[in-house]
Amino acid sequence: MSDRISELRRAAEQGDAQAQYNLGLMHYNGEGVPKNDAEAVTWYRRAAEQGYADAQNNLGWMFYSGEGVPKNDAEAVTWYRRAAEQGNAQAQFNLALKYRRGEGVPKNDAEAATWYRRAAEQGNAQAQFTLALIYRRGEGVLKNDAEAVKWYRRAAEQGNAQAQYNLALMYYNGEGVPKNDAEAATWYRRVAEQGDAQAQFNLALMYYNGEGVPKNDAEAVTWYRRAAEQGDAQAQNNLGWMFYSGEGVPKNDAEAVTWYRRAAEQGDVKAQFYLALMYSNGEGVPKNDAEAVKWYRRAAEQGDASAQNNLGRMYGQGEGVPKSPVEAYFWFNLAAAQGDENAEANRDTAEKQMTHEQIAEAQRRSAAWTPKTE
Repeated sequence: MSDRISELRRAAEQGDAQAQYNLGLMHYNGEGVPKNDAEAVTWYRRAAEQGYADAQNNLGWMFYSGEGVPKNDAEAVTWYRRAAEQGNAQAQFNLALKYRRGEGVPKNDAEAATWYRRAAEQGNAQAQFTLALIYRRGEGVLKNDAEAVKWYRRAAEQGNAQAQYNLALMYYNGEGVPKNDAEAATWYRRVAEQGDAQAQFNLALMYYNGEGVPKNDAEAVTWYRRAAEQGDAQAQNNLGWMFYSGEGVPKNDAEAVTWYRRAAEQGDVKAQFYLALMYSNGEGVPKNDAEAVKWYRRAAEQGDASAQNNLGRMYGQGEGVPKSPVEAYFWFNLAAAQGDENAEANRDTAEKQMTHEQIAEAQRRSAAWTPKTE
């Protein structure tokens, strides 16, 4: 055992609360001593019983997590409260969370709000973010978007990415503040630069549409790509479109297919429809009607009217599937019910070549159909 640890232990055994707390931390983190949660609890408790607030909070955590002691939410609340009443911001946040979830105490949104506010007013960024959320939702407080913006901003200015994203949304939607696309773009960028895929996608949209920033397709592509590479399906679909249309990048149908496919495989309806079109037209891939049918079907089964119409056309013409007027009518009818005028015209054309029995069967199936989700 090093001289430093020996001195710390001597001080702790003589009743020095800070030394007891630090020794507990060392045992918990395995720094200079073997990790030992039970020992950490022992030293946290000795410091906590002397009123050392950080130790009280940490002891509360040990009871909450069941590390070194059996899990006990009521005991966690006891120690969080003792620290919180001394002004410990992290304990105030933790106590608020227990009230919000009803763990160790009866659920009480108003009490949760009280403790979140006390922590937030001390600068605890996570408490500021959560206080904003509860003002947004009206949990334990009257719903107040302006208050939500105030607390999102305070957390955002400390670098809290969730708060930055939500603040951007508030500016974009004009909730709690006047709508301001430039402010929205500023905050989306700060989150996007931290790697948040949804913020990257939203920033790309703003560049594509010229909202809050000058329209810039190349910048849109940059941010779509960063989100797409993280697996964001909407970004993958939109990046596919940029390659297909040649906006912000040289037109490249094969690259468009790559990104459409990645989004389509995640269940993105638009991407499934566009991938089907690529197979149907032989753009970026060899023409393959069976593959087109496969992707039209997946989008159609999720309720996409354009895909339903095109799938009906494939059945009507026998492309990629055996010709079937009943199947064609069925899909046309579903699309027409959503207001697709082309599908309505196609259905009426198909009907002229069908028997009453076939029409009745297709209509019966249409009435019983419900969309699927992927």
